[in-house]
Amino acid sequence: MRTAKLSQPPRFQIAEQTQSKVVFSSDTGAKAHVYVLEEDIFRVVMLPDGEVKGAPSWAIAPGASDIEEPGRDRMSAEGFACPGYKIVENDGEVMISTGRLRLTVNLVAFHCLWEQKVQSGWRHMMSDRSTQSYNFGWWDDRVYHYIQRRPGERYYGLGEKSGPMNRAGRRFRFNNLDPMGYDAETSDPLYKTIPYILVADETNACFGMFYDIVGEMEIDLGQEMDNYHGHFRSMSASSGDLDLYVIAGPEPKSVTKRFTWMTGQPAIMPKWSLGYSGSTMTYTDAPNAQERQNEFLVQLEKHDIGCTSFHLSSGYTSIGAKRYVFNWNRDKFPDPAAFVDHYRSAGLELVPNIKPAFLCDHPNYNELAENGLFVSDVNGDPVEVQFWDELGSLIDFTNPAASQWWRSKLKEQLLDYGIKSTWNDNNEYGVWDSAARFNGFGDARPASEMRPVQPLLMCRASRTAQLESYPDERPYVVTRSGMTGLHRYAQTWSGDNLTEWKTIRFNAKMGLGLALSGVSNSGHDVGGFAGRRPDAELFIRWVQAGVLMPRFSIHSWNDDGSVNEPWMYPLHMDTISSLLKMRQMLVPLFDDLAWKYHLEFEPIIRPLWLEFPEDDGAWEDGDQHLIGSNLLVSLVSDPGIEETEVTLPGGSDWVDILSGKSIQGGRKVVLPAPIDGPAVMLARAGSALPVNLATGGVNPGPVKRGLLLFPDQDGGEFEWCFYESADDHSNKSPHFMSGQCQSCFDKVSVRIDRRSGDFGDEGLILLLPKGDGRTLQVENAESEPVELNGQIGLRVVGVS
Repeated sequence: MRTAKLSQPPRFQIAEQTQSKVVFSSDTGAKAHVYVLEEDIFRVVMLPDGEVKGAPSWAIAPGASDIEEPGRDRMSAEGFACPGYKIVENDGEVMISTGRLRLTVNLVAFHCLWEQKVQSGWRHMMSDRSTQSYNFGWWDDRVYHYIQRRPGERYYGLGEKSGPMNRAGRRFRFNNLDPMGYDAETSDPLYKTIPYILVADETNACFGMFYDIVGEMEIDLGQEMDNYHGHFRSMSASSGDLDLYVIAGPEPKSVTKRFTWMTGQPAIMPKWSLGYSGSTMTYTDAPNAQERQNEFLVQLEKHDIGCTSFHLSSGYTSIGAKRYVFNWNRDKFPDPAAFVDHYRSAGLELVPNIKPAFLCDHPNYNELAENGLFVSDVNGDPVEVQFWDELGSLIDFTNPAASQWWRSKLKEQLLDYGIKSTWNDNNEYGVWDSAARFNGFGDARPASEMRPVQPLLMCRASRTAQLESYPDERPYVVTRSGMTGLHRYAQTWSGDNLTEWKTIRFNAKMGLGLALSGVSNSGHDVGGFAGRRPDAELFIRWVQAGVLMPRFSIHSWNDDGSVNEPWMYPLHMDTISSLLKMRQMLVPLFDDLAWKYHLEFEPIIRPLWLEFPEDDGAWEDGDQHLIGSNLLVSLVSDPGIEETEVTLPGGSDWVDILSGKSIQGGRKVVLPAPIDGPAVMLARAGSALPVNLATGGVNPGPVKRGLLLFPDQDGGEFEWCFYESADDHSNKSPHFMSGQCQSCFDKVSVRIDRRSGDFGDEGLILLLPKGDGRTLQVENAESEPVELNGQIGLRVVGVS
């Protein structure tokens, strides 16, 4: 509803000043709250009619692992340091600043200009569009924000989005959908809602901006043009308040870590979740489902494939051809507890699929409806939505009673059988009825105002149930849908992707976009979920990429009824087997990076420019990225390729992990990428990587702790520190090891500074790259020579 004229923009003045914020009021009743949360984090909340409309926040949780119901008070500054700030008012402007961030507000129409401190002084970050940058009741009831778009700006992040990493020139919708078989290059929207943008200017200086809004939203990054307003980018939302967080840089890595911290502490998952996870819909859909499931174990043994978990698709809940959450089909699985034990005895944890939709003929439907536990209309009647098989209703996790019912049923039907994890699926909450209401913890709201909150709360409820049933173990939740903050509760994946070559390329970029947006523990369905069966070449290239993802699962629902399995191409079993064994070797690396993500907010996977922002070549949108800060990988995403061009950032040399060849950085090189080997993997010179040097396979034996050392050929010194989970999957603190490596032209000396816990019977094996003829020695530990795959290393058996 219009309340003001465009010819009369509101005029603001300071109304209140506290330790955490400055409040501005206007002659039209509009208010703006400017929060100074940290030296590098400001927040602007614009209230056109002076009143808070948005629901409590479920996104902001500074360094915290959870948010208590009913969500974070929209006007709270809890958890932030709220440092001192300077405020200067002069000639119709107010300047608010800390040592790192400065905001200048024009008191006419609240035009904002943002600057950050760089080495040369204050540098422009962004400024509101000079014409009508906010909606002060001029047009409708939507929320709008228009920002000047500057030449050379690039935009990254936005969570799970399709296409190139640089989002400039595109428009995105934020509205969780189930787009099975999506085009990874063009489809929008997808499964998740994370309206966070990492902005880079023409000098590669960066800052972050996040809209804490959960109404239906669009962000336009230059697709829309309007001659009367100049070049701009914009955000518009159907509901809520304009609630903008701005994070100063200029380093992209510091901004990424800060945003991750601001939205909560990443959950640490059990170590078994880092191994290969089997999965397919075909097994549980079959009438002899348990037999098919047991055949999978037989095939693992036959082909010597190591596997640590299996994602149990929803066919285990079937009644006839339809699926009913929390119902075991006893014809398929007569004894669920024995089935769980059988898989666990083979070394695999089961991850059962659960869905928040209850079909109208579900055995529990009437109970849930009578108790008001579904998403309902204004009259309190359950809203019916389209689901897989027919109409059904969705449980309302903003109703504490519904969440409690869900947790109790989860325990009764799954956790009490010995299952210790959950796969939250089909949880996009596609409720399009305008009459639909969420309970909102007693403050009922239209479903459209907070739809993305539901999958987040589903993850929270599932995780809570696991903690209640298994308090001494780390829970494992994986979710398809979610919003900002989902990393506090769950691992995720990019949903039901399409089997085609470019999916490898653009899924990888989706994973990087998620990591930049705080959600680093992710993966993709290897081989493709929907569409045709992948041919042998495509499947191998996909496995090459998959074993280098934080979450590695081969999963499918192929149109022809075929199954993506490691042994689907017998002529290539040697290649597939070696790739899966390489994944087993890399588990300690992913384990360490998962802990650094949890404790230090470091992303697990990252674009090259996150570590090398001053290298213009690192910003090119190629097919390579980093795992941690020291391992560069390059994927093959096109058919018929046997070599690939790789951009090597400058400032460091790089070492081919397999050949030991040293390659100078700061240039592009063409490297062999054979189909019968792993993807290109290059370690940064002056680094070390933790690995498991056990043989691998279905019975890998005890862990052989290894440390691959990559000292610079020209000599020098570097340090390392690594975390390691307890092998019993408990929630104990991780072991920790740190040390130093010093090299010169003829020898490499290692010193182990600290180790919590012993090395075990196998000790710690130190290895130099192949062909490195220097002498290796350990300064402060007992060691002995050891030969491994033709390489001579040292086994450390004790530290003095």
